[in-house]
Formats: sequence, C-alpha cells, structure tokens
Amino acid sequence: MSESAHDSSPEMIEPAVVPPRDGRIVILTGAGISKESGLDTFRDADGIWSKVRIEDVATPEAFARDPEKVHAFYNMRRALNKTRKILPNFAHAALSHLEAAWPGEVLIVTQNVDTLHEQAGSKNLLHMHGVHAKARCNFCENVVDWSGDMSTGDECAGCGRAGGMRPHVVWFGEMPLEMDRISWALSNCDLFISIGTSGNVYPAAGFVAMIRRNGTAHTVELNLEPSAGASMFEESHYGPASQIVPAYVKGLLAGA
Repeated sequence: MSESAHDSSPEMIEPAVVPPRDGRIVILTGAGISKESGLDTFRDADGIWSKVRIEDVATPEAFARDPEKVHAFYNMRRALNKTRKILPNFAHAALSHLEAAWPGEVLIVTQNVDTLHEQAGSKNLLHMHGVHAKARCNFCENVVDWSGDMSTGDECAGCGRAGGMRPHVVWFGEMPLEMDRISWALSNCDLFISIGTSGNVYPAAGFVAMIRRNGTAHTVELNLEPSAGASMFEESHYGPASQIVPAYVKGLLAGA
C-alpha cells in the first residue's frame, strides 16, 4: 500500500495498477470531495448532524410527524447553498476529464446530494442518496426539479395531490437509489476508487468489501485521511481532494 504525504501531493500520482484501456472504472464519492467547494459535511465534528438531530429532520417518521419542520430544514439548506454560490473544485473537474478521456466506461456513484459533479461536466452519474434540487411525491413517486422552498401546500404535477411533496433525498431507514445498477457496475468493474468518504455509511461503506470478495477489481482510496475501512483498500493516497484526485487522474491517463 502506498501513501502520499498529508501536507502536499506530487504533480502526478503513479497508480499501482492501471486497468486495460477498455476497462470499467467505478468511482464512489462522498462529502469530502465537496467540502473544499464550501459545502458542510454531515459527520465531521462540526458537521450538520452535530447541530440538528437526525430523528427530527431526516427520517420518514420525522416527515410523517412534523412535515413543516422537515421542510424548513431543507429549505434552509437550499437557500444557504444558493447564497454561498457553491462551485465545483479541481477534484470534480478531474473526474469529468477522466470520464471524457478514458477509453472505457467511467461511472461515478455519489453519496452527495449536491449537483457539483454535473456542473463540472460529468454525465455517467448515479445519485444513490438523491438530490437536494429535486422533489418527489410520496403518493405517486413523481420526481421533479425543485429550486425554491417546499411546503405541505404544494401540489404534485403528476397526480395533483397536495401534502405529499418531499425532498428527493434518501433518509435514514430508506433504501438508497439505483442499487441494482450500482451492484452490477461494482461486480463488473476493473478499478474501484473511493473518494472523500468516511467509511461509516452503509451500504456504500461495504462496496470495497464486496469487490474484494469477488476479486474483480483493484481498489483505491483517495481521502483526506484513512477512512473506517481503509485497511480494505489495496492502494491509498491521502491529502486534500482538490490535489490528490487530479494528480491520480493524471497518472491514470498517462498509463492508459
């Protein structure tokens, strides 16, 4: 296992293993890749869940009990992100470049509910935890873009009923989205890269273990510091995402 220094990263990181030119790459991203763009993380000591109770705003039970309180929390999050003018960073841009330049398939599976990957130009992308800028109807499952405030009075454009519109995000106790497609991709990839994840949130935290059991792909962790599952990865590099992700992508493309 190789580790880069925490204080600085080389201009190019030479990967221990480069997949075949037509090889499939799956990249898992977490809050760490967006933190340098100015977005709050959830699980850091000063993160969102240190300031508000999960049980009050991020479960189906909370929405059933007090939907206006849940709406108020997500309305605040949307408004805050707008005022900050959050933009993609070098790590997002590097992954978009990798998707465009790699001869084979590159799939990004993100746990993040922001749209920074899309803004950077990534196209082959799955949001397993949903997206802040969308709403979903609890009655008919219709999903629509949503940039403003949301309330119990909003009517669904699909079924016309009011009271069922909710943030299109996966709450605690709910099944992540796109799991069939993600499982297939993990089982058929040649390289798995985990970026900016804590290794504490399942099922994403179990992806590397599944790949190692199958023996199908080389596994790499790119993170600010070792995650809870760091020992499962065959290769790791640590430092700010905006430094190590472009450096690793540059090395990967150079070796292709």
